[in-house]
Amino acid sequence: MILVKNIKKLVQAEPAQVRFRAGAEMQNLPCIDNAYLLVKGDKIESSGKMTALSEKMLEKYNEKVEIVDAAGKMVFPAFCDSHSPIVYAGSREIEYIDKIKGLSYEEIAKRGGGILNSVDRLRAASEDELFDSAWQRLEEVASFGTGAIEIKSGYGLDTENELKMLRVIRRLKEKSALTIKANFLAAHAVPREYIGRQTEYVDLIINEMIPMVAAEELADYVDVFCDRGFFTPEDTERILMQGIKYGLQPKIHANELDFSGGIQVGVKYNARSVDHIEYTGDDEIACLLGCVTMPTILPGAAFFLGMVYAPARKMIEAGLPVAMAGDYNPGSCPSGNMQFVLSMGCIKYGMIPEEAINAVTLNSAYAMGVEDELGTITVGKTANFFITKPISTIEFMPYAYGSNKVESLYLRGVKKY
Repeated sequence: MILVKNIKKLVQAEPAQVRFRAGAEMQNLPCIDNAYLLVKGDKIESSGKMTALSEKMLEKYNEKVEIVDAAGKMVFPAFCDSHSPIVYAGSREIEYIDKIKGLSYEEIAKRGGGILNSVDRLRAASEDELFDSAWQRLEEVASFGTGAIEIKSGYGLDTENELKMLRVIRRLKEKSALTIKANFLAAHAVPREYIGRQTEYVDLIINEMIPMVAAEELADYVDVFCDRGFFTPEDTERILMQGIKYGLQPKIHANELDFSGGIQVGVKYNARSVDHIEYTGDDEIACLLGCVTMPTILPGAAFFLGMVYAPARKMIEAGLPVAMAGDYNPGSCPSGNMQFVLSMGCIKYGMIPEEAINAVTLNSAYAMGVEDELGTITVGKTANFFITKPISTIEFMPYAYGSNKVESLYLRGVKKY
């Protein structure tokens, strides 16, 4: 057992199971001052005020208790990153120079860059090479406090290499203490060999790839980049319907480049989340209200690409929940630092700290389907949490955007970093 005592503030200390927080409720961030946290095995056993902790209370367990003194420090539930395709081969900093010179995301793609650049590199890489590089990124994101991550395929764009990526994700799941979900995203772009024959590529995804992914149980989700210049709402519906048939829950990359209809398709098929959503207007907000789909914004990608920012403030004030995720990838967001994502929520999206913390913990846990296990400090949930360095207030977490405030990370009740 582990007892973390003298916690300055135990953050997101939710006594009951909550699926997500929406609208004005996103300002609700339950905390306990001068607190303790007791962990038994890989689960949260109890928490409360230090004044409620006694030797008698611990004696009933008849176990050796490891004591961690967190005086002056805070405890947060580990971040949940519901969108980060960290399995890739090589960086794309030359395209970064093109961006600096003023080329758009679409212009770079037309010149042979973008996703198809990463496809060429991934196809040439071995499974072991992909695993080793992804493992380093996984260790990196954990050092910033991430305890759960959803990893997508989408840089293979043929059956052999999409399966290769998903097998790498399975190996990461088996080795890592992080909670990992796998997302099948062959509909990330049309590969070079199918340019001009997009419908045939969609047919390949539907008739060959999805059945093989399902047969090997390689993915939890099926995803589509439904946007201008990529896949149409009609393509998206066909892929999602086949994914559902084979037991894969839908997700959507939507409205990153324009109003595409992707959000509406996601809601129609009960997608777990719609991601990016820079272009979200009144119709999209009305569509999302009251549904099971989590609007998920990716601040790092919008920042790196110099795009418009999703109207998070308007969405919250309309009563929607909002999640935020990392999107660690070589082209549009070469960073997996969820502390920076938290800061961006406040700096660029107008969230108050309580809203932003909900967006990267409870709501992002819902976006990757682990809200029953993670996202809050709740008895019975998995003990994924981090202890901060000595900090003054919860507001300091998003305020000090350039430094790592995490001192130690516990995953499944074991100190990892």
